[in-house]
Amino acid sequence: MHTLSQLEKQQVGLRLPKYLIDEIDTFTKQFSLNRTDIITEAVKAYVNEQKAKMFYDNFDDACKELKTLTDGTQKRDSMQTLDELINELEDY
Repeated sequence: MHTLSQLEKQQVGLRLPKYLIDEIDTFTKQFSLNRTDIITEAVKAYVNEQKAKMFYDNFDDACKELKTLTDGTQKRDSMQTLDELINELEDY
């Protein structure tokens, strides 16, 4: 949850290609929103997607490292994928 001070709006300058503004304006009419709402939602979706990607990349790296630690003979450049590791761990 965000604090009230974090929810306070701040004006920023933004330059976008005209074709993108036209597409945004189409959405504003179609969904009765304003540009700010659409751009805010797009930025939030992008940030959340990047956070999820970082989480899963870090998780995958941690699993590979765990696999390396549990199998001392395995070299780092020949590590398994996350799915292969999960399947192998499920077999134990």
